[in-house]
Amino acid sequence: MRAESDAENAAGAGATKANGTPVAPAVPATPATPATPVAPGAPAAAGAEPAARSRRFPSITRDTARPEGSGRAVPGAVSTPARQWPMLSVLTATAVGLLATAFGHPRVGCLAIGVALIAASVMRRVLPSVGMLAVRSRFTDMITYGLLGVAITLLALVMAAPKPWLVLPFMESAVRFTVR
Repeated sequence: MRAESDAENAAGAGATKANGTPVAPAVPATPATPATPVAPGAPAAAGAEPAARSRRFPSITRDTARPEGSGRAVPGAVSTPARQWPMLSVLTATAVGLLATAFGHPRVGCLAIGVALIAASVMRRVLPSVGMLAVRSRFTDMITYGLLGVAITLLALVMAAPKPWLVLPFMESAVRFTVR
């Protein structure tokens, strides 16, 4: 099948998609340079139109698209830390949680980490551009950050060291079943 389509392309029949529909031939993105230089402000040669570049994605791509999070949360004239404030705020809250855990307050530390992930989920939903906080699609990021944040927060509240702040009856039987 591949050899047949290559043979058709060589014969001049044109490229086709896997389902058999023809694909337009690729046109170079940059226009050809004229043989004679044109002075600035001078009219172009007769019949020559400036090639307008389209902002739409081409039907045939030769490279990967930019990821959704490749934009900046703030315009480029601002310093780098200010442009990435959503990611830096989540990392700062997570670092505070890890420090609290290291200094002997595991429940408070886990709560800080869980709340940081829930805040990341909310920022991913509300803000149009979150910089490096965007890893996958918006929906996937929201679900991932939200579920992890809720799970960590619930585990911190149910944690038995020394007395749980939240008592869920099914958690005790689930822990006993898995620890046996």
